Amino acid sequence: MDRLDALSSRRFDLLVIGGGIIGAGIAEAATAHGLDVGLVERGDFAGATSSASSKLIHGGLRYLQMGDVRLVREAHQERRALMSVVAPHLVERLPFVFPLYTDGPHRPWVVRTGVLLYSALARAKLNGRVSERRALRLVPQLNTDRLHSSALYADAWTNDGRLTLANVRGAADKGAVVANYAEVVAIHGDGADVLVDGETVGVQARSIVNATGPWLDRVRRLEDPSAAPSIRLSKGVHVIVDGGTDWGAAVTIPHDTSRVSFAIPWEGKLLLGTTDTLHDGAPEDARVTDEDVRTVLEEAAVAVHGIGEVRASFYGLRVLPGGPGSTVNARRETVYTTGPQGMLSVAGGKLTTYRRIALDALEHLGVRNLDRTPRPLPGATGLADVRWPLDLEPAIRSHLLHLYGSLATEVLAPAVDDPSLLEPLVAGRPDLRAQELYAREREWARTAEDVARRRTTAWLAGLDSIHGEAIHEADRTARP
Repeated sequence: MDRLDALSSRRFDLLVIGGGIIGAGIAEAATAHGLDVGLVERGDFAGATSSASSKLIHGGLRYLQMGDVRLVREAHQERRALMSVVAPHLVERLPFVFPLYTDGPHRPWVVRTGVLLYSALARAKLNGRVSERRALRLVPQLNTDRLHSSALYADAWTNDGRLTLANVRGAADKGAVVANYAEVVAIHGDGADVLVDGETVGVQARSIVNATGPWLDRVRRLEDPSAAPSIRLSKGVHVIVDGGTDWGAAVTIPHDTSRVSFAIPWEGKLLLGTTDTLHDGAPEDARVTDEDVRTVLEEAAVAVHGIGEVRASFYGLRVLPGGPGSTVNARRETVYTTGPQGMLSVAGGKLTTYRRIALDALEHLGVRNLDRTPRPLPGATGLADVRWPLDLEPAIRSHLLHLYGSLATEVLAPAVDDPSLLEPLVAGRPDLRAQELYAREREWARTAEDVARRRTTAWLAGLDSIHGEAIHEADRTARP
């Protein structure tokens, strides 16, 4: 059955609009509770901010300063669940060094006290203060000029795009109909009209959830043309540079009493950022500017020396509650609103707490007897018992196990008969051609960018690799 027939042939219990981490999480949770679910996304799954975050699964140290202890505690609970049960292959523990400089914005004792409280909420046994020698062992490029002391705490990192795809896969494996490049163009009392593959189809659904992130108000106006603006957008820019392979920790870099940025070893590179500036305009009009990149590099240089060559940059748009004030100080809360025809809109939240947000959304829809026990996503079990069908270098095995978990054997299966699939997808990265085949046949990839940016890590080799001959560009209908 093709996508058009699958969407139009049955009446869904729930239609989820938006295939980012929140929408994918809602779809996964809903199918786990027995609902018949449709999930549609106007672009690619994880195609916007859900593959353009800071890649952190964290409690949010600075949220303690904002007084939001509840959010920090909940985030730590979810971090533990993701690391231990939900996606241990995708979410890995990472220490953070917090350097305190003599001319910095924080008093050292305040930071150390905050780190100790943070670690207590995290149930982590870490010393709040570390010597300069130990800090340099963890972060060899740490700037020690005017360094007063350093604090140490732990959080976790992830591949956000693949975490989103794992939730999409989890929903699909339980029977959900999922479709990317499928744009909702109208909402009515018993469902929605969806433009997919050049045709508009009617999709019947008892309930609808709007989880479109920066496009939330645009979809709300499909239901109610008079809907007032409800959100603000904050642009966060990150820069990828060479380096980080010999780091044992990330760096939290203080800039003023309210804001920090990060230098994070990630997927064999160093991830720097983020900025936090108001974006006043359509989401698709946002861009990474030269000034953004300079800002990120200058802020990183406060605590890191010898920064490597820039390989890529990207931006994400955070959804914040509407209202005045700085985006830096705005609360990262989730707001649920119901429209005149019953559509539930979910605004805001954190990558870390996506699972809790999804369950709360189902509660707002009236789903009873919710099971909040963490569930493994596809690939999250049997990690210690993977039987590799082919002999691979340890670094390749580790890479595949990280991205796919125990599903890595599925990725490699065609390569048993076609050894060319073991060739590198792009030069300089551990991704294989087998991953592109798997992305297109099992993970809904339709373009070269879908493959390189969200299913693999090929894009980290440099933007030129995405559009070269290394990755095949499949024909598809242009994005609406």
